[in-house]
Order: sequence, then C-alpha cells, then structure tokens
Amino acid sequence: MTPAARMSAAIEVLDRVLAGSPVEQVLTNWARSARYAGSTDRAELRDIVFDCLRSRASFAALGGGLTGRGLVLGYARAMFDDPARDHFTGGPHAPVPPDPVTDAGRAPTEGETLNLPDWLQAPMRASLGENFKPVMAAMAARAPVYLRVNPGKTSRHGAIQALEAEGITTQAVTGSDLALEVQRGARKIKGCKAYAGGLVELQDLASQQVTQALPLTDGMRVLDYCAGGGGKTLAMAARARLVLFAHDAAPRRMADLGPRADRAGVRVTQTSAPQAQAPYDLVLVDAPCSGSGSWRRDPEGKWLLTPEKLYSVIATQAEILDRVAPMVREGGWLAYVTCSMLDAENRDQIARFQADHSGWVPESSLSLTPLTGGDGFFLALLRRSGA
Repeated sequence: MTPAARMSAAIEVLDRVLAGSPVEQVLTNWARSARYAGSTDRAELRDIVFDCLRSRASFAALGGGLTGRGLVLGYARAMFDDPARDHFTGGPHAPVPPDPVTDAGRAPTEGETLNLPDWLQAPMRASLGENFKPVMAAMAARAPVYLRVNPGKTSRHGAIQALEAEGITTQAVTGSDLALEVQRGARKIKGCKAYAGGLVELQDLASQQVTQALPLTDGMRVLDYCAGGGGKTLAMAARARLVLFAHDAAPRRMADLGPRADRAGVRVTQTSAPQAQAPYDLVLVDAPCSGSGSWRRDPEGKWLLTPEKLYSVIATQAEILDRVAPMVREGGWLAYVTCSMLDAENRDQIARFQADHSGWVPESSLSLTPLTGGDGFFLALLRRSGA
C-alpha cells in the first residue's frame, strides 16, 4: 500500500470508530477484508488511527471536522508540509484533495490542544497540578515499549544480548533493575526466542516500578486479587520466592496466566475463592479504573469515559477494598494500585477506606505519570496494625 492508500484506509476505519464500533474490532475486520495489506501496512494503519484518537480534538480542528476524513487530514497537516501534494492527491486509492471550504481547518483552541473531554479537564487539572499541561502533551505521543527481564532465566545483560541477536535493540532503564526499553524491533518481540523462552515479558515501566516498590520477601503468601493476565503476578514472582495466589472476578481474563507462568518457570495457584486461603501477608489490588494513565495505549478509552462510568468504577474500587481487607493478616500489607491519574480513584479512595476501616496505617504512596517514561500509575501501601 502507498502512504496515501493508508490514509484512505485510516479514514474508513475512523468513520466506523466514530460511529460507535470498537477500534480493535474495526482494525481486525479491515485486515480480514484487505488481504492485499501486508504486516507493515497493518502496523502503519494502526499507528495512524491511534495517533488520530490520541489527538482527536486538535486534529479535528486542523482537519475541519470530527469525521474520519477530518481527523486524518488534521493528522496530515500536523505531520507533513504539504498533505495535498503527498497524500491527499486524488490519485488511485488516495483521498481527494482538500476542499478550501468543506475541509478548511483552523488552529485548535487551548482546550482542544489538551485532547481531553471537556468534563475531565477540571478534575485532571486538580489531580496533576503544575504537571497538567506537560502530562497532557506527553499523552499525545506513542508510549514507549518496555520489557521486564526474568532473573530466574537470565541476567539483564544476557537478555539484551539475546534480543539483539534477533534484531531487537534494547537499553537498560536507569533506576529499575529489570526494565529494558525497546529501541528497535518492537514488532518482533512476540515472535522471538527470548520471549518464547521466558527470558523477558512485555510490561510497562510504571507497572514494573509499582511492583518494585512492594515489600516482598521470600516465603510470603501473596494474593493478586485482580490478576487479569498476570503481569504483576509474574513480576512479583521475579522479585522473591513467594507462595502466589491469583484471582479475578472474570476468570477468563486469567486464561493466559497459566502458560505465561509455565514459560517463566513460576508456580501460581488460581483461585475463585481467595478468602478460603486467607490470611495473606500481602494482598495486591490492581483495581478496575478509568485507565487514564494508559490512554496513550488506549486513546479510545478517554473519549468513551463518562461521569457515570467513572462514578461506577469508583464504587467498584471501594467494594473491592472493603472485601479484601479482612483477608490481610495482622501486620500484613494491602497494596492498592490503579493505572489512573485521577485523585478520585487514588488519594480520595484511600482516604475513604481509612475513614471506614480502623487499624490501617499508610506506609507509602507512589504517583507516576508519563513524564517519568511509563504509564500513569498510583500505589498506596497500607499496613494492618496488630503485629
């Protein structure tokens, strides 16, 4: 496909997304129908679509409207000197040239440059303070790709060499003992021997930093209550010899955990009744959340979030915290984590928990944003008094 043909395909995909279809579903359906498109074409198309969703408000202004064509034209105007000459040419499989009236764009307003729904701007500004605008600017860029080295199978230097032999260039991340940032060859990772052999796992830097901050020691009984695919479960296993339990309200989300644990050489007990194995030395609650910290990877999420959905997820977080608190032994730890940057899901949630539950001592907290390299994350570490 030519670059101009990819622009046309992106317009088609974005029109369907704006009409209400999930972006991943639309991209999958497009790939199935476009047998002529190679892996590079599919990857480039995905990049264009996700760039447009990250900067939806500003690109719509630049492109003359909130349509697939408007977003892609705005993208082209932001990225290239002369979109009409290079991409919107009207040639075979290319979008027609910009119309001076219907495609007239304008400079985005200050609010539009934030690329955030209007109702979210005030709470996000209050939560981030002076970092609000820099973080919003960072959220418009693609997220870096990070790997976590499995120390049970190799050293960080060994992982770097193994990956380099397969055309994947990485570098060690300062301040994180197991993290690698991928510099080249990210699309090769899932097909490489180092990944298949369990030497490395895909895991965002912030997620690794959160796990690194947990007070893990050999022999601890640890429950990952909202385990999902098990990324943090396996990251904890890489840091100490633990007796690990994993639970998720939707067990199907843990379908990949068994194979991933086998690949890493780790034993994890999946349980549908975690209270039966209580008490635990540490319970990790990686709670359902708005996902605002990971909107670089899921830009569709910020435009689908509503006040009602946010209130609902905050209520769910509170219910989970109330449910797991009795499962922590006296003197044990409760680690509350979200991939959100909103105080309502983070500091306010912990304040509510402490007001409703006596005997919990806050030990530390950690707030991360894309300005530190990875996703936005929050960790609150509380200890149950009585030991």
